[in-house]
Amino acid sequence: MDFQGRITINPAVRFGKPCVRGTRLTVGDVLGFLASGMSEAELLEDFPQLGHDDVLACLAYAADRERLLLSLTTAA
Repeated sequence: MDFQGRITINPAVRFGKPCVRGTRLTVGDVLGFLASGMSEAELLEDFPQLGHDDVLACLAYAADRERLLLSLTTAA
């Protein structure tokens, strides 16, 4: 999943946190809801502006960031 077209960072929106394009929902919001036990179906029902690909983009963004952080810590 290529998240770069779906996740945006704008200093004027949510203090520059990565957000789903066209919304004020952050990647952290989406991941937090999923981590708390909310199903994807419930998430999409509660936030109709989101789609399945947006959820996948949030997961891909988090995975990419994790890989980046790991590479930074092992390079030091």
